[in-house]
Amino acid sequence: MAGCIKNDIPYPRIQANLAQIEVDHQSQAASIDSINRTVTIFLDETADIQHVKATAWTLTPAGAQWPDSALFASGIDLREPVETTVSLYQDYTWRISAVQPIERYFTVEGQIGASTIDPIGRRVVVYVPDHVNLKRLKVLSMKLSGPEAVYSPDIVDNSIDFSSPVSIKVTEHGRTLDWTIYVQTSESTVAVNRVDAWTCVAWVHVSAQDSRQNTIQYRAADAGEWIDLPQSEISGSGGAITGRIIHLQPETTYIARAISDDETSNEVEFTTGSLYSIPNGSMDDWWLDGKVWNPWPKDGESYWDTGNKGATTLGTSNTFPTDDTSTGTGQAACLETRFVGIGSIGKLAAGNLFAGVYVRTDGTNGILDFGRPFSLHPTRLRGMMKYKCVDITHTTAGYEDRLGQPDTGIIWCALIDTDAPFQIRTNPKNPNLFDPTAPYVVAYGKAEFNHSVDTYQPFSITLEYRDTQRTPKYMLIVSSASALGDYFTGGNGSTMWVDNFELDFDY
Repeated sequence: MAGCIKNDIPYPRIQANLAQIEVDHQSQAASIDSINRTVTIFLDETADIQHVKATAWTLTPAGAQWPDSALFASGIDLREPVETTVSLYQDYTWRISAVQPIERYFTVEGQIGASTIDPIGRRVVVYVPDHVNLKRLKVLSMKLSGPEAVYSPDIVDNSIDFSSPVSIKVTEHGRTLDWTIYVQTSESTVAVNRVDAWTCVAWVHVSAQDSRQNTIQYRAADAGEWIDLPQSEISGSGGAITGRIIHLQPETTYIARAISDDETSNEVEFTTGSLYSIPNGSMDDWWLDGKVWNPWPKDGESYWDTGNKGATTLGTSNTFPTDDTSTGTGQAACLETRFVGIGSIGKLAAGNLFAGVYVRTDGTNGILDFGRPFSLHPTRLRGMMKYKCVDITHTTAGYEDRLGQPDTGIIWCALIDTDAPFQIRTNPKNPNLFDPTAPYVVAYGKAEFNHSVDTYQPFSITLEYRDTQRTPKYMLIVSSASALGDYFTGGNGSTMWVDNFELDFDY
């Protein structure tokens, strides 16, 4: 009879994760997305991207296996993304890629604008005025690869015949590659290449000769008088110039041009973006659904959400409205970090408020979608806050040294260009937490508070942009009474009050 019993109980489906990985010549911590099962490794300029060695890694949950670990430990080529498998009951495919920013430049005497450098095709294109003698053109600087590269011939500080393409050999990491340099002439010595138009700010990118007197002018499309951009708002070198125009009017058409000595560039028309008010930024609208406080009007549309649905599985809402406001009227949001549970059974829940949606509860952990659709370029997030700071009472693995230290409240804002909101998972068996250094981050800023602020004070968070041209798709705004709340680390009783969130669009 025992032989007739069929074991048809399926294996549990628990995702196996690469929770952490370290490699030689790493410039910052790897960015890990357990939702899409991707890892981005950041390499410094000295790394050999064709031979990246993993030195340490962590798998979750316990029992997960990484069959390719020995291959990665011996060194792997990451010029293109590599797929690997991590297993626990089932196989899970992960995609590992590397990012290696390398500063590259090439300049010659009298150059117009910045050189175009193509590291894939190993080509350099330089423009000079048409009156320049290409047979004797002095090379001022050159860096086409990492800091340890050797060039043959070394042409810097020499006058070179560029009447035809010039080939040089670049040797690094024991490999020699051929590069080709092309110098071309141009009748125009100044040009506006593009304008990145925001709401009240525009960035004008110009090519010109570095040796000349260069300036940028702009005017409203319906105005006749040009305005000179102050030199304090113009930056750049080697003929690649960027001007920052501030105090522009929203939804208005302007024209920009550049002047180089007595030569005038092409004119480029651009239109500024719109203003935006954060929905329920005043924190006045709330409704109570059972034990769960929600920061939007009943039957209305939500913009903000909280972790209350998770906190109320073992207790009461720890983010809720209060009439203790910055203006003395309306309501504000009170975020309280609490240990929720019975006796010693339970966990720490950080009081939080975020732009997005609480998706569902995974056991006693939360799954949240951070972000709301957004395509503008604000310069700052500001508002009012106060904070009650207590010492950290609860920690998890890796944060034991924080016990007894002052807790830290945090407010942060990020713009990202992913195709969906960023999903947060706090379950340590399948975590997915936000990384402000990840490639999809367009801009980021934060304010932290590690001491009590007894009365409402204004806060202002400047958004630092990586690229003025990239357009975001989502805006994330997060406030938490405990900055390490995602790791269930914080002080029982730390409390933050926030009110009147607004965006600035000017500098």
